[in-house]
Amino acid sequence: MRRLTIHFASLCLMALAACGGRGTDGARVTAVDTVAVERLTDTAAAICPEYARGFRVRYLSDSVRLVEVSDPQREAQAVYRYALVARGAGTDGVPEGYTVVRTPVERVVCMTSLQLSNFIALNAREYVAGITSTRHLFDEGMRRRLETGATRRIGIEGNFDKESIMGMAPDVIFISPFKRGGYDALRDVGVPLVPHLGYKETTPLGQAEWVKFVGMFVGLEREANELFAGVERRYRRLCSLVADSVGVRPVVFSGELRGGNWYAVGGRSFLAQLFRDAGADYFLAGDERSGGVTLDFETVYAQAEDADYWRIVNSYEGTFSYEALRAQDSRYADFRAFRERGIVYCNMRRTPFYERMPMQPDVVLADLIRVFHPGLLTGHKPVFYELLP
Repeated sequence: MRRLTIHFASLCLMALAACGGRGTDGARVTAVDTVAVERLTDTAAAICPEYARGFRVRYLSDSVRLVEVSDPQREAQAVYRYALVARGAGTDGVPEGYTVVRTPVERVVCMTSLQLSNFIALNAREYVAGITSTRHLFDEGMRRRLETGATRRIGIEGNFDKESIMGMAPDVIFISPFKRGGYDALRDVGVPLVPHLGYKETTPLGQAEWVKFVGMFVGLEREANELFAGVERRYRRLCSLVADSVGVRPVVFSGELRGGNWYAVGGRSFLAQLFRDAGADYFLAGDERSGGVTLDFETVYAQAEDADYWRIVNSYEGTFSYEALRAQDSRYADFRAFRERGIVYCNMRRTPFYERMPMQPDVVLADLIRVFHPGLLTGHKPVFYELLP
């Protein structure tokens, strides 16, 4: 435990030093208005993001943390500021413009599976008072809470049940402000709306590190740090294995046609990074975008006709197969990845993809390495992705 404490103290000091440039409001962030992490009572519980670009933390004391949330992809300029203040502590020193949230919170509302995945990973389901869609909810603990009424459904995006939300008396509502979610209608419920922007991180470890963000709100900082440290250690070990062992890198593409358009992601996206770490080249590697990309079939075919693998995630009812895919569009059969049985598949009806995957990038990476480089990780059993038989 002593080694872990020293490790986190040094990392946090480096992280605070890295934040020593100008803040988003132009103010200079210096050691004068923050407390050195080594002076905190529990340095192992200090939250210092290393991979996540969407939130930063400054400590005023053991009891007060200033948190700024912004778009990891820097597409939006908005900055959201919160002062997380321990219950019973004073708010002296909290700058203007920061919304005070007393911590640990007791009840929250989650709007996305990614947010919920953090609570599941922390074994902190009891804090979740409300959730939206339960279409692909696998977690038995959350299902039991829904059955007993401990957690309630709050409606769907754009049509939230405000009365139900107010009846829950949540301390915070985690939102995704850059999605179309009808969140403006919730601004009058009198509950802080806190953006959780893990879905906009462009690296797997960056997304997983948002568990530390949630940990600050529920008082599980130490647990979040230890959880993420394990994920990071396993993920980096797999990356090293690939770097040391892989010579030939296969090419992979992703997506399907929907309404005449092929939806993929750019070459600077979370998924593209995951493919790179797994020892494969993404077919849009030269694309500088980090978000979604809409293409036509001809453009995809021109760039992916000879790709080795094709990644597909859907919620197909029944048994998905090559013939089922061909029945959707006969042109699919022209791809080499189709002809040579190179489809990497995940069925969300059968796999807890969105509620587990964000906090298990190491497992996802192992799945992909096992597919792209069959000679490695021969003992690994697929969890999310496997070759379509």
